[in-house]
Amino acid sequence: MAQSAPPLKLLAQDADDLKVLSAALQDAVGKVGDIAFEARKRQLTIALNRFRWESSGPRERVRSAVQVGGVMAVKARKIRREAKRAVIELLAVTFEAGEAPGGAVIFEFAGGADLRCEVECLDVVLADVSQPWPAVAEPTHQGAGG
Repeated sequence: MAQSAPPLKLLAQDADDLKVLSAALQDAVGKVGDIAFEARKRQLTIALNRFRWESSGPRERVRSAVQVGGVMAVKARKIRREAKRAVIELLAVTFEAGEAPGGAVIFEFAGGADLRCEVECLDVVLADVSQPWPAVAEPTHQGAGG
């Protein structure tokens, strides 16, 4: 019998680390109201229901939090803050290098929406914060070829 994977706790401090974190977050879903930018703390936090790609057991989702540190500014495109209950689906998290060690952490969502976080340096943490629950279905990707 397949075992459920342990809770994830990942830290991204360079672009390669962020690729691993992005893969773990692919197809995570949440609500616009679960995005919080605390300007004074210079932190962006997003709560999502993450599909557990790393689990060899049954299909599961888990509540996860992503936190970006050292955030100087956040810009949203095609995300309306007043639509707090609107569902968003995360496709990828990427880093666009700027003046070292800074740059931009970009959260790309389905439908062409994104969040761009201008950061002093790459400091992104992902942590599972709940017990997993059965997923209704495994996410599929059109044109994935397989």
